Amino acid sequence: MSEISALAPLREPNFRYYFFSRLVNLVGGVMANVALAFAVLEVSNSATALGTVLAAHSIPMVVFLLAGGVIADRFGRTLIIQVSNVASGICQLAIAGLVISGEAEVWQLVVLCAIQGTVMSVSFPAMASVLPQMVPREQLKQANLLVSVQRNALTVIGPAVAGLLVVTVGAGWALAVDGVTYLLAAVLLLKVRIPPPAPRADRPSAVAELREGWAYFRRTEWLWVVVLAFGLLNMIQAGALHTLGPVLAKNSDLGEGGWGLILSAEALGFLVCSFALMKLPLRRPLRTGMIAVSLLGLPMLVLGFEPVLAAAMVGAFLGGVGMEVFGLGWNLAMQEHVPDQMLSRAYSYDALGSFIAIPMGQLLFGPLGTVFGIQDVMLVSGVAYIAIAFLTLLSRSVRDLPRASDVVSTTSQPVH
Repeated sequence: MSEISALAPLREPNFRYYFFSRLVNLVGGVMANVALAFAVLEVSNSATALGTVLAAHSIPMVVFLLAGGVIADRFGRTLIIQVSNVASGICQLAIAGLVISGEAEVWQLVVLCAIQGTVMSVSFPAMASVLPQMVPREQLKQANLLVSVQRNALTVIGPAVAGLLVVTVGAGWALAVDGVTYLLAAVLLLKVRIPPPAPRADRPSAVAELREGWAYFRRTEWLWVVVLAFGLLNMIQAGALHTLGPVLAKNSDLGEGGWGLILSAEALGFLVCSFALMKLPLRRPLRTGMIAVSLLGLPMLVLGFEPVLAAAMVGAFLGGVGMEVFGLGWNLAMQEHVPDQMLSRAYSYDALGSFIAIPMGQLLFGPLGTVFGIQDVMLVSGVAYIAIAFLTLLSRSVRDLPRASDVVSTTSQPVH
């Protein structure tokens, strides 16, 4: 098979409009996290208030993820993304208006962020599963990488731009920019022409479809093994790296600036790897992905041994590379091997299992660091992270899952 151009998916009109819709959306989105934090602190200079607002956004995302998968498979993914963009844009503009006017109160931000979190829980499975409907199967790798490149590039520069906007025009106006980008993204999606799911006279109830999705999840070994592992891996990452990491940096020679450089190095790893993966075939996407993601244990090991900035930045860069390799491998495995009519539900069970323990890590690792010492906990966490990643390879279905194109070339049976 001849090599496919990295830009080939952009020749597909549906993907092209989707790509630019996501680009516009991400321009606002990567700034919104920084802007929202400072907007809350303008209203109430309290870490508790900020935590409450952020939790109001994240908790509904976990609670309603399964419903989001069913809704996307029932009503069509582009429609769900459009409606979600409009609803999120209206909420963000409402938050911006309250902050700019000086009338905002914490409870108002909590309510609006809870609505946004609910909306995002519905749109996430649709967003994750829509690509196979937009490009030929042989272009899925290139399509996923194009989306990764735009996301990673904006992740590198977005927070700095957001900080500049917050300083110059205020957090409220930065949030207003994000609200407008949601609406512009919805307009661009109007150009995407994907037929909605065909009506079925015998369509089961939503509860029955959830059960159907659970049955598929349970019997697909590579799917539940990796999701189970990431329930633990994400808990460790959230607790050790993202909760204890800033505390360790603040109380060492790294400082807040050093921690920012470590995060920037990780983001740079994402971006550089996105380009490098254009040339790598990933014949065994999950085997390669799980070996690569173990690299995220390196910055934890470095910080646990001795918090040296240069070494921590190298570890974070390699961790970013590993996460990007896994992300591509996982999306290829899902999009090539899960039946299309099941894909949104599969992604929703994936997200639920992968995200559900993150709050536990955020709450648990602080006390663990106090009792056993932050560096000791960080060191053990790095070892555990690497071990869990490699333990998934004991499953033959994880270790040997091929690309769908390789299966098609060796069998006459269609691959789903």
